Parts: sequence; C-alpha cells; structure tokens
Amino acid sequence: MSLIVLAQYVAAAGQEDRLRTALEAMIEPSLDEPGCLAYRAYGDPNHPASMVVIEEWAGAGARARHLTTPHHRHAAQVLALVLAEPMVVRTLVAAADAGGEVQQRR
Repeated sequence: MSLIVLAQYVAAAGQEDRLRTALEAMIEPSLDEPGCLAYRAYGDPNHPASMVVIEEWAGAGARARHLTTPHHRHAAQVLALVLAEPMVVRTLVAAADAGGEVQQRR
C-alpha cells in the first residue's frame, strides 16, 4: 500500500528563498531513493511564505528510510532555522486501504 505524505511549511519573514531552496534541494535525491514514487514541492502564489511538499512512497518502510538519509537530515537542520512555525505533516492512504468504502458512479 503506497503512502501519500503532505508536508506544509511556513517560512519566517525574510526566509522564503531559503525555504524554497531547501525543499527544492530534496527533490532529486529523494526521487533517487528506493520506494520513492513521487516528490514535488509547491509554492502558494498568494502566500509566498507557504509551501507544500507532496510525496508518494511505496510503503512505510521506504518513508522511514527516507527520514534517515543525509539529505533529509540536512534539510531538517535548515528548516529548524527558517520556519516560522512547526511544519504540519499528514500521512494518507487510499480510502479503500484505510478501511473506507469507495463509492463509484453507475
């Protein structure tokens, strides 16, 4: 079962570029990791301090390994310096995998 991870970030005033650079630097090495199916960073055009990263992992093990990589540890150090508030991370699975019933049109 694949996992979707939604991570939301808000940069401190004047730290917007550092946040963007740190998150964009994570894309390529993360995509090279076994089990990483997708990894994209998005900025909010109406709120330049806000960014979201959407990740897709083949499973919980792949995501757990990602959290131990040198590039993730480095990004965590940078984020500790540039964020205005703690990041918000949501881990999602397909509704059918979460025990929900999926409705289909007939």
